[in-house]
Amino acid sequence: MGGGHDYVCDLLPNIHNGLQCPAGVSEVDLVVGDYLYYHYGCDGFDDRGWGCGYRTLMTLCSWIRGQLRKSQGTSSSLAPVPSNHRIQEILVEIGDKEKDFLNSRQWIGSVEVCHVVDTLYDVPCKIIHVNSGKELSDHILTLVDHFKSRGSPVMMGGDTDVSSKGIMGVCRSSTQNYLLVVDPHFWGEATEAAALQASDWVKWQPLSDFNESSFYNMCLPQFTSRELNK
Repeated sequence: MGGGHDYVCDLLPNIHNGLQCPAGVSEVDLVVGDYLYYHYGCDGFDDRGWGCGYRTLMTLCSWIRGQLRKSQGTSSSLAPVPSNHRIQEILVEIGDKEKDFLNSRQWIGSVEVCHVVDTLYDVPCKIIHVNSGKELSDHILTLVDHFKSRGSPVMMGGDTDVSSKGIMGVCRSSTQNYLLVVDPHFWGEATEAAALQASDWVKWQPLSDFNESSFYNMCLPQFTSRELNK
């Protein structure tokens, strides 16, 4: 079940590069450093319908591994980006899930992502809970500060809006705030970032488009990009 990939693999990096900001935007804050785009079936394992949280977690792990490799000079001692099955194993091993979670198609959310990131890479995460989509604007400055001071990607999940998302940046205009969403639900062979952008698999999503009836949790890895430390 789910083979998984190491950091160096045939996946597209940084698929937001070249994406135009919405008109009127005056401030942009982005992820700092490289990540790989993990999506449904990218390792040959079909997890359509339930694996989006796992794939977003993998994307976060690829960024963390790249940053750790820069500081250590090698990746040989680093845990690989985990497969779906390995993620389930970890959550059972640490007591977060019961044994029947193994080989299931149960979803994971931001809290589980925090557990796995901390277990694999000793990187703690901060959870931001947002009561509803209409309250996302109350947290926009926290996200701005996160990308300015940490530069790490963010995982976002919800309840009514059950679709996991990678958040790779924030931009603001005088009338609207936007999140840079990397969507793991793509199925097929991802060969060009431009094609993914044209089909909205990566996009600037205005806060007004998020579901007002859904709560959202965001997982913010508390690890600072090495590029920001230079």
